[in-house]
Amino acid sequence: MIEAGQRLGPYEIVAPIGAGGMGEVWKALDTRLDRHVAVKVLPAALAADAKLNERFDREAKAISALSHPHICTLHDVGHEGGTSFLVMEYLEGESLADRLRRGPLPMNEVLRYGQHIAQALEAAHRRGIVHRDLKPGNVMLTRSGAKLLDFGLARTAAAPVSGAHASDSPTEKAPLTAEGTILGTFQYMAPEQLEGLEADARTDIFAFGVVLYEMVTGRRAFRGESRTSLIAAIVASQPQPIAELIPDTPPALEHVVRKCLEKNRDERWQSAHDVAAELQWISETGAAVAPDIAAGGTKRWKRRVLFAGLPLAFLVGLVAGTILLRAGAPESSTNDRVVRSEIALEPGVSLAGWGTPIIAISPDGRTIAYVGHDGAIQRLYIRRLDAENATLVPGSESAEGPFFSPDGK
Repeated sequence: MIEAGQRLGPYEIVAPIGAGGMGEVWKALDTRLDRHVAVKVLPAALAADAKLNERFDREAKAISALSHPHICTLHDVGHEGGTSFLVMEYLEGESLADRLRRGPLPMNEVLRYGQHIAQALEAAHRRGIVHRDLKPGNVMLTRSGAKLLDFGLARTAAAPVSGAHASDSPTEKAPLTAEGTILGTFQYMAPEQLEGLEADARTDIFAFGVVLYEMVTGRRAFRGESRTSLIAAIVASQPQPIAELIPDTPPALEHVVRKCLEKNRDERWQSAHDVAAELQWISETGAAVAPDIAAGGTKRWKRRVLFAGLPLAFLVGLVAGTILLRAGAPESSTNDRVVRSEIALEPGVSLAGWGTPIIAISPDGRTIAYVGHDGAIQRLYIRRLDAENATLVPGSESAEGPFFSPDGK
């Protein structure tokens, strides 16, 4: 039993962070370097098996060699008084799983975090490391972007589950990847994993497609009332098209997800590098705008790409035009006038370029609201045209679609 104040080697336990099938995670103080770390205490069944511990140590050494900005760093592995534990980088933020409980992510965040996850997978795959359990709970969203956790670490078998909650539980799994072993979490497992075949890089790509689908839609790609029906859905059915759930989704992004989710791994993207490159292309170009417009669809994507191309400032000719139109309205006062101005964004902030409308103008034409992002989070800003700076609206993380009430308040 671990508790605050206890020592595991040089690490002093401070407070609990969370718990899961892999064990408990605690915030701890590295007394040698005077820094906070995350200590994951492994289940007793794993710690008691000498062979598993030997394999665990080998994998931990391989993973600790991974150095990538979007992979949580593994600092140390230890055994103390019969307790085995991992020492990892301490991350401040929220898990992707927690974020998804509030609904789908804005499109710019989907593309940004998606690139980060794909780049992390690419770095690991180049070192011969397959994650095998990629899911929203193993992705942390921090100020510096997405961080991927728990690379290649095995779990002990879970207790059998049944009924409607079976699809929410970790799968039963053996600790080593080998023929006949099922390793992963059911909702995000590739068909070959369900067959007990050896996982490879393309197995991670399938799981990434499931995660990406959930980031865009806010719902799981494959669902079932029981373990059997969930497995059948993964093996034999296709998820509902993203465009039916989120009509503004770029067709190019739907193509990326669909190719990730091919049942035959030979037909999927063959490398995480290719997936990251596709997401970057969509992010930079607003890919597949033309087919949408050519088909008679909405032209909102065209406007969003235009906004995305403005790096540090945007011209408020839109504001001027709106004020001019309102000046001619019946209720307009005789003091209304046309205003033309250039408004610089706050330092380090860019105008959000995707998703729902990102600029709103107050009814009196004297104030604008816009959605900006600082490279990690997008927030809402309010700017009066007679003021020198914008005001950040507290608590407006992940804002989108700004608007003013009719009275302008």
